[in-house]
Amino acid sequence: MKMFTRPALIAAGLALTLALPAYAETRWIGSWASAQIAPDAKNSLAAEDYPNATLRQVIRLSIGGDTVRLRLSNAFGTQPLTIAAAHVAVSTDLATAKIDPATDRPLTFSGRTTVTIPAGADYWSDPVPLKVAPLTSLAVSLRYEESPSAQTSHPGSRATSYVLPGDHVADADLPGAKTTDHWFQISSVDVSADKAPRGAGAIVAFGDSITDGYGVQPNTNQRWTDALAQRLKATGKPLGVLNLGIGGNRVLRDGLGPNALARFERDVLSQSGVTHLILLEGVNDLGVLTREAPATPEAHKALVEQVTAAYRQMILRAHARGIKVIGATILPYGRSAYYHPGPESEADRQAINAWIRAPGHFDGVIDWDKAMTDPAKPGALLPAYDNDGLHPNLAGYKAMADAIPLGLF
Repeated sequence: MKMFTRPALIAAGLALTLALPAYAETRWIGSWASAQIAPDAKNSLAAEDYPNATLRQVIRLSIGGDTVRLRLSNAFGTQPLTIAAAHVAVSTDLATAKIDPATDRPLTFSGRTTVTIPAGADYWSDPVPLKVAPLTSLAVSLRYEESPSAQTSHPGSRATSYVLPGDHVADADLPGAKTTDHWFQISSVDVSADKAPRGAGAIVAFGDSITDGYGVQPNTNQRWTDALAQRLKATGKPLGVLNLGIGGNRVLRDGLGPNALARFERDVLSQSGVTHLILLEGVNDLGVLTREAPATPEAHKALVEQVTAAYRQMILRAHARGIKVIGATILPYGRSAYYHPGPESEADRQAINAWIRAPGHFDGVIDWDKAMTDPAKPGALLPAYDNDGLHPNLAGYKAMADAIPLGLF
């Protein structure tokens, strides 16, 4: 048996290392993201729309850069999903599928133009040179070979997507395309931070339908997170804003999408370059408790304890990654015809908000309860900001963004 000396082994290892391909490490910052769920039938694409078809989806980035990458998701798929081709380009008209052909870029995945994503997995594209300014609208075009085994999507896109049979990923427009106001398979877009100014990073907005933008019309970008991104751009703060809201989401129980603790790793901790987290969750936990029938005093007490304990879990997990956590007080919803809360539920909301405000829990606080409450009817939204008693209207979303102290970042 041939024996090797230690110097010979070191030399052999060095030769092997030098023979391997070198990959430059790029620092990335999230510019856009969406939370993925398994959609119900009314929010799904028809199975016959997928085979050999192009799906073009439009998103709005928050910060800009010279290089981008895209994360695709098959998180809720039960079988591998093949994407036959993927392109990105600057969108020129939010009301149509039009792109600027000069900006069209094919995406590759480990050098290949086709990618097969395992069931339950996400997949990053290779970096692609594409100069994008802050608040640029980006079109993502995917070509499918067949329908997903189970769809992965974000139903509350508030943006129009376009489906057309055939290979049209590089086409300047998709005339005759079927439209749908949902996103499918697209999870995150990052920009290179190698040339970013000092202090660049991303803010994750983690929440429910109020963060997702209930009531915002498609292609208008009027969520509170959109207004925050505009404020940050205007003041020169190099921070991306990632909207990880899901309509109907709860802290403790699954509903529309996995519960907040269950999705925290994928939707918060896996995002690139995150420096801050804004946590606004809990109104659906409060509302569901008593929507169908009154709850016992013990159930009310347990809910408050469990929600605040879950907050503490999220704070600890974020702090372990160096992320500052900003707690947002739960907005009043006393005029909600859907939840019709009583005084016990209002007391629960006040107890949770007191915990959020208490020193030693969060790294900072956004007091949306104070900013949005009607002084003439404590526990209810100001009429000027009220959509349906539960959700703010467009003026309310802007007021939410304006109430955020930018010094928190």
